[in-house]
Amino acid sequence: LSKAAAVGNVGDEAELDEEQQEKEPMTGASEWASEASPPAAGGETNGSVKLKMEDEEVKFTGLSKEELLRVAGTPGWVRTRWTLLVLFWLSWLLMLVGSVLIILKAPPCRDLPDSHWWNHGPLYRLRDVRVFSDMQDLRGVERRMDYLKQLNVKGLLIGPIHEAPPNNALSLRFEQISSDLGTMNQFKSLISTAHKKGEDTHTQTHTYHGSTGPWFSNDSITIVAEKLKSALVFWMDQGVEGFLFSGTDLVSNSVPSLWTDIRNIIQNGTESRPGRRVLMGLSEFSSVDHVSSLLSSSGVDLLLSPLLSSGSGGFAGPAEVLDSVQTLCASHSQLNLAWSLGGAEVHLASAVGPALVRLYQLLLLTLPGTPVFNYGDEVGLMDQGTEPPQMLWDPETETDLNGTLQVEWAERRSSLSFFRSVATLRVKERPLLFGDFLPLSNSSSLLSYVRVWDRGARYLVAFNWGSEEAELVQAGRAELPQQAEVVASTDTSLSDGEVELGALRIGPQQATLLRFNIK
Repeated sequence: LSKAAAVGNVGDEAELDEEQQEKEPMTGASEWASEASPPAAGGETNGSVKLKMEDEEVKFTGLSKEELLRVAGTPGWVRTRWTLLVLFWLSWLLMLVGSVLIILKAPPCRDLPDSHWWNHGPLYRLRDVRVFSDMQDLRGVERRMDYLKQLNVKGLLIGPIHEAPPNNALSLRFEQISSDLGTMNQFKSLISTAHKKGEDTHTQTHTYHGSTGPWFSNDSITIVAEKLKSALVFWMDQGVEGFLFSGTDLVSNSVPSLWTDIRNIIQNGTESRPGRRVLMGLSEFSSVDHVSSLLSSSGVDLLLSPLLSSGSGGFAGPAEVLDSVQTLCASHSQLNLAWSLGGAEVHLASAVGPALVRLYQLLLLTLPGTPVFNYGDEVGLMDQGTEPPQMLWDPETETDLNGTLQVEWAERRSSLSFFRSVATLRVKERPLLFGDFLPLSNSSSLLSYVRVWDRGARYLVAFNWGSEEAELVQAGRAELPQQAEVVASTDTSLSDGEVELGALRIGPQQATLLRFNIK
């Protein structure tokens, strides 16, 4: 029995020795060190790791704190730490110096021009509010403000809406709204809604008051002048953000003192409303030299003219467009240029034909300056007789439309979608807002140019007025890559995606908008 007990004690001691060895620290030698430092309080030392192998649990113990401190103080580790520290700070300083050199050597970003809200998107002209909705008054216009917001319209050019008896200057009532168009309360509500819609989309929607008529003749100019100056302040206090004057040539040249007063009131604001309003002029002259001269002498912010309606076919082609743009850009800031086609009395589709509506939409929205459209130009509205046509609204149901009407509405929706997509680019992309105008090619039927702003994306626009397919000629001042992205096109054969510029061909009476980057 004692022998058995002794054997049992020996076995217990052997097991205890094995457990004690497992608790000893590993010193880095090829065998377990039995002379390692004793474990810390609690039975384990710093860096201990437990591993379970089959049914046994094995624990590896790293260096203790005292051992780490002893090793860390050796000369070799001290030199290593100092070397790494010096290398770290040297690397940091080199990166800092490199960053500064890159900033100093990089070309400076181009400063944005001192623009105003009317430079940031298309203006929408509605001469007769009665044709814009079934309500036939200002309330109907207010209910369509969401539609104008979807078009990215920045300004609503409305009227004239004041009392204006023909050829009777004494009966002019600039401060009264014509009773068949609405009331002053309706007008104030329209202004309020327009401004709210502008805030909702981080843009501004402004309403103008058109002033036209034969009252600026030499016989009635004094009477009209005094009424007009007080009326300007009145309408600005109602929230009107600008004015359009026909007969700009006559007033600015014949009565310069009156014109100076008009400019001061509108462009300098009033005490209660000190902000800048837009002064727009309207000229009937189609000579680019005359328009350039009037821009300089009148001091208007924007000048509408029939420049693009003066071509041999009743509207501008490649040669007329290029000559007008280059002449005006050479003498004036593009922030003072405005482009329209057809004037207040003629819609775009009637001026150029339904087949070219989208081509001219793209032209107006990509030229340097502010595009101005008549109501309905976005859907190809046609004139009918001498009276302004009723605005076309998408029918709520197509069950009553025959095959012909369904085709017509499909075309109108396509035109509207194209207008919206390009107008969205126009208000967002700086090359289309403020970019330089670089002509590429010009022929009897083909016009192409590039809009460039700083080092970002660039836009190439190509138009083919001809009856046959035309190849894009890469000649001019702009550097072009081999490929570009199709952004918008009236040519259905050009799908979205990359195209080879060297082999690009524009279909007859088609236009294309491309985007590319210069590396």
